[in-house]
Amino acid sequence: MEIRHSEFVKSSATHLQCPLPDKPEFAFIGRSNVGKSSLINMLALRKNLAKISGTPGKTQTINHFLINHGWYLVDLPGYGYASAGKTAREAWGQMIEEYLLLRTNLQCVFALIDSRLKPQKIDLEFIDWLGKKEIPFAILLTKTDKVKAQPLVAARKFYEAALLQTWETLPPIFNTSSDNKTGRLEILKYISDILPKKLKK
Repeated sequence: MEIRHSEFVKSSATHLQCPLPDKPEFAFIGRSNVGKSSLINMLALRKNLAKISGTPGKTQTINHFLINHGWYLVDLPGYGYASAGKTAREAWGQMIEEYLLLRTNLQCVFALIDSRLKPQKIDLEFIDWLGKKEIPFAILLTKTDKVKAQPLVAARKFYEAALLQTWETLPPIFNTSSDNKTGRLEILKYISDILPKKLKK
């Protein structure tokens, strides 16, 4: 699949403010500063489609990007930003949970995990929550260009082993890098396989 058109549509403070649920959408979520906006820009081959910030917790709204006039990429607020106030964290958590549970046109959640870090409890808990709620998801290991081959293989095996303790089958897991475009074609193919036939081109 080729992305020929991409545009920012709107930012929403709640799922009720999001665009009409009349197009398939794919959401990106992960810990703060995991690289969600950079990955969306890489997929669309646009440097500034999604705003990138070096400040963790910068994304505080649900941001919709229309792709090929037929489906959405969605940038969700990051979770686990400890420096944010308790009230802000609770509001973001409620916003994210309501979006994930109530957005009827949501096709898949891409859970982003920083491949440079040791496995984080909060990531495992979030992935487990997605599974319990039966929300379709795939795992994206980010910034893999900054990790040597052996630690990357070890990180991937850890998550696979952790998931297999709960589930019989593993979700798709992709290695990605926004800098060298690792994983771009694989992710777009995965999205294309989910989209209705008329939107695949």
